[in-house]
Amino acid sequence: MSKTALLVVDVQNDFCPGGALAVPGADEIIAPINELMERFDLVIATLDFHPPGHCSFITSDPPGPWPEHCVQDTFGAELHEDLNNEAIDHFVCKGTALDVDSYSAFFDNDHVTETGLARHLREQGVEHVYVVGLALDYCVKFTALDARAEGFEVTVIADATRAVNVTPGDDERAIEEMRAADITIS
Repeated sequence: MSKTALLVVDVQNDFCPGGALAVPGADEIIAPINELMERFDLVIATLDFHPPGHCSFITSDPPGPWPEHCVQDTFGAELHEDLNNEAIDHFVCKGTALDVDSYSAFFDNDHVTETGLARHLREQGVEHVYVVGLALDYCVKFTALDARAEGFEVTVIADATRAVNVTPGDDERAIEEMRAADITIS
């Protein structure tokens, strides 16, 4: 019998209010995610986990697109304290290489380096993944797209995500892109 997994993407201090790269409304999704955790066979949390001087930082040379965030072993990289960490069965750290970013929980952005998540899900008998977390228009989207490309059924629970919306409408465009890839948006 196949299992379901909840992928909780990057609900970390630096993406929540007061963080270095705060996503508007990020704290509003924590309680719904905690409730969802009880419904799944497997709960996996991802962590943006950058080394100091990471290529995605505006302070790097050449400059990346983002302020310094989720630096390894800092408060900003920790999961938000209100997230039910005890319900998490497995953790995936991403963005750990100095010279390549990683929005997806499955691959670095170069699409060469794998995190091992697809293998882990298959070993656990998971066929359907549900994706929640931060941010809808970046890490949630790329995680969902890669999960679908890896052959999993994918549902993004929109009420348990929030978008950065660097450009207004990025959230809507992300949803359209995911639907076009046969991902269910609920």
